[in-house]
Amino acid sequence: MNKKGTSVFENALIWFGAAVGLAEILSGTFIAPLGCSKGLLSIIIGHVLGCFLLLLAGYIGGKKRMSAMQTVTLSFGGKGAFLFAMLNVLQLVGWTAIMIYDGALAANSIFSWGHWIWAAVIGALILLWIMIGIKSLGKINIFAMSALFILTIILSTIIFRSGDISAAARGGMSFGAAIELNVAMPLSWVPLISDYTREAERPTVAALWSSVAYGLVSSWMYIIGMGAALLSGTSDIAEIMLKAGLGVAGLIIVVLATVTTTFLDAYSAGVSSEIFSEKINGKYVAMAAAVLGTAAAIVFPMDDITGFLYLIGSVFAPMIGVMIADYFILRESHENRAFCVENLIIWFIGFLLYRKLMQVDLIIGSTLVDIAATILICVVIAFVRKSILSSKRSITDHREESI
Repeated sequence: MNKKGTSVFENALIWFGAAVGLAEILSGTFIAPLGCSKGLLSIIIGHVLGCFLLLLAGYIGGKKRMSAMQTVTLSFGGKGAFLFAMLNVLQLVGWTAIMIYDGALAANSIFSWGHWIWAAVIGALILLWIMIGIKSLGKINIFAMSALFILTIILSTIIFRSGDISAAARGGMSFGAAIELNVAMPLSWVPLISDYTREAERPTVAALWSSVAYGLVSSWMYIIGMGAALLSGTSDIAEIMLKAGLGVAGLIIVVLATVTTTFLDAYSAGVSSEIFSEKINGKYVAMAAAVLGTAAAIVFPMDDITGFLYLIGSVFAPMIGVMIADYFILRESHENRAFCVENLIIWFIGFLLYRKLMQVDLIIGSTLVDIAATILICVVIAFVRKSILSSKRSITDHREESI
């Protein structure tokens, strides 16, 4: 008897929870120097671009019934995908630590129990979420998301009724850099989304609504962060909530948002690790990722995540570019090869190009240009390769006819 997959609504709830996060609100505060109008435009453009990539990645995994890292084998080969699986596990453990750190810092500012105590509490709740499992979280997620939805509406109402947010905040932020900061957040979820769409009853629809849910809610969080920074002149999430008069309610937002988002990071670290060996139990790795993240959040300071976001972009933007070219344009699969060397070389070129583009202030950001260039390189190389093979076949056929 086949196990029942997750519904479209359950998938949308998962990505609603992923989007309601302190990292999104904090990233929104960095956009405040652009002012309200330009900041809002950058949020919309960046999230449309980023969530379209999220949709394509989720579609591939859903249609193939593969985890995110299994889909990478389609373009880079069975062992070639190990590189991205390793990088993905590292970024997910990093995200786990960052999210727990931010959550504990904010929670401690509202109720001073001690940063390490709050980090341990949040880490324990994430472990509980992992032990319950993705398919058994339906009712718990409905309760958690309902509470977050109500509380974030209250937070939004308080912030945007508090005064004028038309003036730009102090600081430097170009429009292109703001777009890139918005693209980077959904892009960081690209190596994860298929871990959930592969379990869906209707994978294509689930991929669509997961991307839409994440895009809308993440944009909302960015807008809250930007608006709060314009009003209060601070990027401190706890201070913003305290100024908004949210004591216990603010604490609930902080803890629930951190748990529902960080659970996905730790869970997918486990799923990604399963590509290395069939003997690996992803659930145990996920629990280990949560413990490591909690320990790192207690020990290390993690106040500025912009550099981390751009590093993620430079790794995964060219990766998804190669995958888009192979799956949607060239209709090629390399999963039966150990390494697809040409695609690994193209990815590395895309990685270097992204790092170079970061030094140029492009009005549309670096990600779109890098992905477009990567796709173009893939298509051109495939065309040249097929032309050479065709020429060799023609020469061989001609020789055989002569004989």
